Amino acid sequence: MQPFRVFRVTAIAEAFSWTGLLVGMFLKHVTETTEAGVWFFGRLHGVLFVAYLVATLWVARTERWSIWRTLFGLAASIPPLTTLIFERWVAKRRPAQEPAAATA
Repeated sequence: MQPFRVFRVTAIAEAFSWTGLLVGMFLKHVTETTEAGVWFFGRLHGVLFVAYLVATLWVARTERWSIWRTLFGLAASIPPLTTLIFERWVAKRRPAQEPAAATA
Protein backbone atom coordinates (compact mmCIF):
# COMPACT_ATOMS: atom_id res chain seq x y z
CA MET A 1 0.00 0.00 0.00
CA GLN A 2 1.35 3.42 -0.91
CA PRO A 3 1.43 5.93 1.96
CA PHE A 4 0.53 8.94 -0.21
CA ARG A 5 -2.46 7.15 -1.71
CA VAL A 6 -3.74 6.28 1.77
CA PHE A 7 -3.16 9.89 2.82
CA ARG A 8 -5.07 11.18 -0.22
CA VAL A 9 -8.04 8.87 0.34
CA THR A 10 -8.28 9.69 4.05
CA ALA A 11 -7.97 13.45 3.36
CA ILE A 12 -10.88 13.31 0.91
CA ALA A 13 -12.98 11.00 3.08
CA GLU A 14 -12.38 13.17 6.15
CA ALA A 15 -13.56 16.25 4.25
CA PHE A 16 -16.72 14.47 3.05
CA SER A 17 -17.47 13.29 6.58
CA TRP A 18 -17.06 16.89 7.79
CA THR A 19 -19.60 17.95 5.17
CA GLY A 20 -22.02 15.25 6.29
CA LEU A 21 -21.57 16.28 9.91
CA LEU A 22 -22.22 19.94 9.06
CA VAL A 23 -25.40 18.99 7.19
CA GLY A 24 -26.41 16.79 10.12
CA MET A 25 -25.88 19.67 12.55
CA PHE A 26 -28.00 21.93 10.33
CA LEU A 27 -30.80 19.37 10.30
CA LYS A 28 -30.58 18.87 14.05
CA HIS A 29 -30.20 22.45 15.25
CA VAL A 30 -31.75 24.64 12.54
CA THR A 31 -34.57 22.65 11.00
CA GLU A 32 -34.95 20.43 14.09
CA THR A 33 -36.01 17.53 11.88
CA THR A 34 -33.61 14.72 12.77
CA GLU A 35 -30.53 13.82 14.77
CA ALA A 36 -29.60 10.93 12.49
CA GLY A 37 -27.03 12.92 10.51
CA VAL A 38 -25.13 13.95 13.62
CA TRP A 39 -25.36 10.43 15.02
CA PHE A 40 -24.02 8.78 11.84
CA PHE A 41 -21.59 11.38 10.53
CA GLY A 42 -20.29 12.20 14.00
CA ARG A 43 -19.10 8.64 14.43
CA LEU A 44 -17.84 8.33 10.88
CA HIS A 45 -15.99 11.63 11.10
CA GLY A 46 -14.36 10.59 14.37
CA VAL A 47 -12.94 7.45 12.78
CA LEU A 48 -11.82 9.27 9.62
CA PHE A 49 -10.28 12.09 11.66
CA VAL A 50 -8.04 9.62 13.48
CA ALA A 51 -7.29 7.76 10.22
CA TYR A 52 -6.25 11.05 8.58
CA LEU A 53 -3.89 11.87 11.46
CA VAL A 54 -2.28 8.41 11.23
CA ALA A 55 -2.02 8.62 7.43
CA THR A 56 -0.48 12.10 7.68
CA LEU A 57 2.18 10.89 10.10
CA TRP A 58 2.84 7.83 7.92
CA VAL A 59 3.33 9.79 4.70
CA ALA A 60 5.32 12.47 6.53
CA ARG A 61 7.75 9.83 7.72
CA THR A 62 8.05 7.95 4.43
CA GLU A 63 8.41 11.10 2.32
CA ARG A 64 10.56 12.90 4.89
CA TRP A 65 8.36 15.95 5.31
CA SER A 66 9.68 18.85 7.32
CA ILE A 67 8.31 19.32 10.81
CA TRP A 68 6.38 22.39 9.57
CA ARG A 69 4.72 20.54 6.69
CA THR A 70 3.80 17.74 9.07
CA LEU A 71 2.35 20.15 11.63
CA PHE A 72 0.36 21.97 8.95
CA GLY A 73 -0.94 18.62 7.70
CA LEU A 74 -2.05 17.65 11.18
CA ALA A 75 -3.61 21.07 11.78
CA ALA A 76 -5.52 20.79 8.48
CA SER A 77 -7.69 18.16 10.15
CA ILE A 78 -9.36 20.73 12.39
CA PRO A 79 -11.09 23.35 10.16
CA PRO A 80 -13.80 21.88 7.92
CA LEU A 81 -12.64 20.77 4.44
CA THR A 82 -9.05 21.96 4.96
CA THR A 83 -7.67 18.46 4.42
CA LEU A 84 -8.68 18.83 0.75
CA ILE A 85 -6.74 22.06 0.40
CA PHE A 86 -3.68 20.65 2.14
CA GLU A 87 -3.75 17.43 0.11
CA ARG A 88 -3.87 19.41 -3.17
CA TRP A 89 -1.05 21.69 -2.00
CA VAL A 90 1.17 18.74 -1.06
CA ALA A 91 0.35 16.80 -4.26
CA LYS A 92 1.56 19.72 -6.40
CA ARG A 93 4.86 19.87 -4.51
CA ARG A 94 5.75 16.19 -4.56
CA PRO A 95 8.79 15.13 -6.57
CA ALA A 96 7.97 13.40 -9.85
CA GLN A 97 7.34 9.73 -9.21
CA GLU A 98 9.22 7.16 -11.22
CA PRO A 99 6.97 5.07 -13.45
CA ALA A 100 6.41 1.55 -12.24
CA ALA A 101 8.61 -1.03 -13.93
CA ALA A 102 6.79 -3.14 -16.48
CA THR A 103 6.69 -6.81 -15.63
CA ALA A 104 6.96 -9.43 -18.34
